[in-house]
Amino acid sequence: MRWLGAILLFGVAMTAFAQDSVEGFGPLDPSPPVGMTAQQIIEKFGARESEFKRARENYTFRQSVKIDTISEDTNKVDGEYQQVTDISFAKDGRREEHVVFAPQNTLQRVMMTPNDLDEIEHRLPFILTTEDLPQYDVTYLGKQHVDDLDTYVFDAGPKTLEKGKHYFKGKVWVDTQDFQIVLVNGTTVPQDTRRGHEDLQPPFTTYYEQIDGKYWFPTYTKAEGNLHFAAQQGALSQDVHMRSTVKYTNYSQFRSTSTILFNGKQVEQAPDEKKPEDKKPPQ
Repeated sequence: MRWLGAILLFGVAMTAFAQDSVEGFGPLDPSPPVGMTAQQIIEKFGARESEFKRARENYTFRQSVKIDTISEDTNKVDGEYQQVTDISFAKDGRREEHVVFAPQNTLQRVMMTPNDLDEIEHRLPFILTTEDLPQYDVTYLGKQHVDDLDTYVFDAGPKTLEKGKHYFKGKVWVDTQDFQIVLVNGTTVPQDTRRGHEDLQPPFTTYYEQIDGKYWFPTYTKAEGNLHFAAQQGALSQDVHMRSTVKYTNYSQFRSTSTILFNGKQVEQAPDEKKPEDKKPPQ
C-alpha cells in the first residue's frame, strides 16, 4: 500500500496482550518436551508445512481480501478495498485466478500495490517449511494450552537478512499430537523505516483448519492497528488505523498427486478438525 509515496506491505499492528490476560490461552509452561527433542519437533512441523504447501497446489479455493481504514474521529470505516478471487485450474492444468467480486476501491489514505497481493498469496499461507528452516533460528519456548488444543510454542526469526528477500519473525503454535502448525503470529522483515520510503510490515495472525481430514491449510489471516507514517516534504506525519482480513474458503481438491508421509507411513486420516477459537495470541 502507498501513502504519500511510501510503500506499506499488507499487515496491521496488533495490540499487545499480557500472556495471562488473553482468553483461551493458558499459561506458558517452559518445561522441555517429553519423548523427543525440540529439534525433532521442528523437523516434524517443517516437513508437515512442506507437504501441506505442495498439497494445496492441487486445490481450488476462494481468496477474499478486505482492508478498511478507520477514522480516528468517528471510529467508522472511511475507506475500503475488497477483492474476491477464485483460484482454479485451466483445462491444461495451469493455475488460474478469476476475480469474481471487486467493488469500487474507496481507500484514500493508502493504496493497494502488487506487493500487497504478493504478500497475501505467497508469504502469509506457509512460513516455515523444511526448505525455509535453514534460514531461521527457531527457539522452543514451552507448552501452552490454547482452547481445546495442547501446543508447543516456538519463536522464529531469520539468521541473516539478505537484500531483496523477506522473512517471517514471530511465534508459531504447533499441535502436540500431529506436529502441525495451527496458529501463527508475527510480521514480515526487514522493514524500511526511511522517511518517504517506508516499507512497513506490522504483525499478522494466521489460523489453520483441517481440510479433507488430513491437510491443515490456512483459512484466514487478520490484523488491526495503527500504522505510523513519518512526516515528509509537503506532508505531515499521520497514523492510519487499519483493519484487515484475508479469508481462504471453499477448498476443493482438483487433482491428487501429493502423498503425505509421516514417520515413514502414508497419512490416511487425521484426527477430527480442531482449531483455536478466534482469539488474539499473547505477545
